[in-house]
Amino acid sequence: MPVRILPSILMVFVCAIIWSQEATEIYLLDLEEQDDQIVLSNAINISNNEGYDNQPSFTEDGNAVLFASFRGGQSDISKYFIQEKYRVWLTDTPESEFSPVQMPGSKKYYTCVRLNKDESQFLYKYAYKKKPPKVLIPDLKVGYYLWLDEKSLISFVISDIETLQVSNFKYKIRYPIQSNVGRSLSKIPFNAGLGNNLVSFISLEHEDPEIYSINPKTSESKYITDALSGSKDLAWTLKGSMIMGKGNQLYKYKPGIDKEWKPVKMDIDFSLKNISRITVSPDGSKLAVVCQE
Repeated sequence: MPVRILPSILMVFVCAIIWSQEATEIYLLDLEEQDDQIVLSNAINISNNEGYDNQPSFTEDGNAVLFASFRGGQSDISKYFIQEKYRVWLTDTPESEFSPVQMPGSKKYYTCVRLNKDESQFLYKYAYKKKPPKVLIPDLKVGYYLWLDEKSLISFVISDIETLQVSNFKYKIRYPIQSNVGRSLSKIPFNAGLGNNLVSFISLEHEDPEIYSINPKTSESKYITDALSGSKDLAWTLKGSMIMGKGNQLYKYKPGIDKEWKPVKMDIDFSLKNISRITVSPDGSKLAVVCQE
């Protein structure tokens, strides 16, 4: 993934090369958390596709997973239906789409980052019924993003310095809240005991990456703990634990309870290699993880 500071056009070029070379798969696992212990089991490959499969996100009802998947030398968006155990392609365009997320409160639309043929890179709104997509934020080169509610989102913006910016579509305002940040953005559940309406991010201000909470409205941030060494991605469980991956193992840390990162029990009969992105379903019962193919 991109380093901290690069000219924007070079950043797009670097991202495109790296994405085309990675060979990854997405696995879905059952998640149980009791007495501050997390157990993962029943891992199944939901992408099952040669090449790049990445950036999974659950739909709001938890019944499906959206993700980016390579075919024909470019990335399109797929949807995996969990109960039915099958996947469909949502896009088939000359452009490459990444980072799909269902729009809050809507079953008709999802958003994704699109790399256009002219090397522009914007966040688009797509309809499931094949209507033409629309640019949501025309003048920002968005890398990753997190919907805060139906009218606002926080985005990782690619520029000379990578920043977090909040876009409020209701009031038509936009403002930066942090710089020198990593790619992982997550809502912090109330059960973490850190407060309401907070988002976690990984700060790259110091030599060792650190995890912070931030209030998107006030920009107030607070240190939580050091990130797991060598890991760029995290997710929160419904009961307030963070999960990060390193190598072939997942680890958990619960603020106020754990003093250090602890291994998660993985009750599966094979190894998940080079774990990266992680996401937890809305009801907390499933975890999707990206691993080396």
